[in-house]
Amino acid sequence: MITTSSKLESIHIAEVVETSSTEYIAQCIEPKDLSFPIAPAFGSWVKAISDLDNVITYGVVYHATTMPIDSVHRAVALGLSLNELREQQPQIFAMLKTEIKVAILGFESGQSIYQHLPSQPPQIHQAVYTCNLNEINRFTEELHFLRTLTQITGAPVDELLAAILRNTYQARKCDRPWLVESGRKLSILLKDDYDRLGAILNQVHP
Repeated sequence: MITTSSKLESIHIAEVVETSSTEYIAQCIEPKDLSFPIAPAFGSWVKAISDLDNVITYGVVYHATTMPIDSVHRAVALGLSLNELREQQPQIFAMLKTEIKVAILGFESGQSIYQHLPSQPPQIHQAVYTCNLNEINRFTEELHFLRTLTQITGAPVDELLAAILRNTYQARKCDRPWLVESGRKLSILLKDDYDRLGAILNQVHP
């Protein structure tokens, strides 16, 4: 779902803590109040901006995890509401972290968009932001990124494709010609598996 705030601006949501050529892991920024970090939605568009050369790396969130910061201790059920946790166990909020995995789909350099992997992935501690509607629309003018998505491992690919198409379709104000062209491209990539394609497209709605 495209939120009102994300339509107008890019929001600093996370920081890169692990990186590789094809994806990166980012830890979500802790909120100022006593609450859990909110991970961006599955299939949402995010970007990381390099401080060195201003290259913007675009990607999509395909996994989110909340876990204890200390790998030795596991979280246990306390039977308390969120408000009760704030009152009785406020330290809980400092003991947990939320991380997202982001698949890299392309980058922007010198005001040009490229839908292939950058020569360098985002660096450790690089800031991660949500993409605004203009950035989503600009990046998705071309559909080469769909091939990269179909080749992602370790993710529910069909659900991810559906979420990205749905989010992008909404961002593009229900641009039906774009959705039809995306379906044609996916049909080729999925080797005319129409049952699979239909299951993906049936999840796309305004």
